[in-house]
Amino acid sequence: METSLVIGSYAPDFEIPGVDGAVHHLSRYLERFRAVVVIIMCNHCPYVGLYLDRLKQLQAEFEPQGVTLVGINANDDQQFPEDSFEQMKSFAREQQLNFPYLRDVTQDVARSFSAERTPQAFLISQAGLICYSGGIDDSPQTPEAVQHPYLRQAIVQWLSNTAITTPTTLPIGCSVKWRMP
Repeated sequence: METSLVIGSYAPDFEIPGVDGAVHHLSRYLERFRAVVVIIMCNHCPYVGLYLDRLKQLQAEFEPQGVTLVGINANDDQQFPEDSFEQMKSFAREQQLNFPYLRDVTQDVARSFSAERTPQAFLISQAGLICYSGGIDDSPQTPEAVQHPYLRQAIVQWLSNTAITTPTTLPIGCSVKWRMP
C-alpha cells in the first residue's frame, strides 16, 4: 500500500467503538489532550505482543503530560477470528491495557491513515496534524537494546516544542490483514 498521509497533513477523524462499550472520536480526544498517539495494532501479531509493555509505559509516562495512546484494530476477523471485537475485549482485560482499544470493522480508519503494519504509530497534535508516523523503536525483540526510541523521542520533542528530528520511520511488524475483495 502506498503511503499517502504525509507529516503535517490533517489526521483523518474517526468515530468507532471501543472495548469499553463507548464510541470514540478522534476530535473528542483532541479537545481533551495536547496530543494523541494512534497505534494501529491487533491481538494476534507477535510484534504487538513484544511492544505492549512499552506502549503501556508510554501511556503511563505521558498521559499526565496531556498525551494519550489509542489502539485501533482493523484486521479482518473473518481471516483472523482472534482479532474479533469479542476477542479484543478479552485481550484488553488480560493484557491490562491502560489506553483505549477500538475496533475499525470497516477498515476505513486504517486505510485513511495509510496504515501498513501492526504496530504502527501516528502522533497527532492537538491541532489535528500528523507529527510522526512509523515504528515504536528499533528493537522489537530486545527492549534493552533499543538505540532509537522513535515514538518516545517524537513525543518528548513535540511536548518541548522542538522540531521532531525523525518524523517518519518504517514500522516493524506484521502487515495489516485487509479484507479480501
